[in-house]
Amino acid sequence: MRHNKNYNHLGRTSSHRKATLANMASSLVLHKRIQTTVAKAKALKMYVEPLVTKSKEDTTHSRRVVFSYLKDKHAVTELFRVIAPAVGDRPGGYTRILKTGFRLGDAADICIIELVDFNETYRAGVTASGSGKARTRRGGRGASAAAAGADVATGAEGDAATDASAAKAKKPATKKAAPAAGKPKAAPAPRAAKTSGSKASAGRSVATKKG
Repeated sequence: MRHNKNYNHLGRTSSHRKATLANMASSLVLHKRIQTTVAKAKALKMYVEPLVTKSKEDTTHSRRVVFSYLKDKHAVTELFRVIAPAVGDRPGGYTRILKTGFRLGDAADICIIELVDFNETYRAGVTASGSGKARTRRGGRGASAAAAGADVATGAEGDAATDASAAKAKKPATKKAAPAAGKPKAAPAPRAAKTSGSKASAGRSVATKKG
């Protein structure tokens, strides 16, 4: 039964599980990337990320607390001197899990767990795309959305100005032809008065009566 099973015990006793995670955390800190199963990687992520947060405050107390978990003085030195300055602006999420397939022996899910800020290939791609600055949890998305809205508005204004200039360029210039010198304009012919048939018959009848 799984009563009160709030985390993955990894099929080990408490002491064995702690030793496994301490060994894996030290390897991750020293090598920046290790290959393991998905279950162990998820347990390691919960184990090592609080230690990275603790390393942002370089004090004797913080070093002793981290050493009690890692059990390796070289890993502690690497964490405080190399990793902590690199992840100083990142508000959590220091590791990444990349699934790579299944193990041949027992078909277990295999993955690579790595420190996000030490993947040079990924960082080069992000820098080339122009979004190399890490986002923060507070206001980062709102600020980026406002900047995107301003860019869209500026682009719309530029498109409207371009369309107006193109329309002016396409419109042909029409000039009124000047009248030829020496040829006076002919006066328009007077129009004949129109009379309806009823008025003409009325005029004839009046003339007949008078005669």
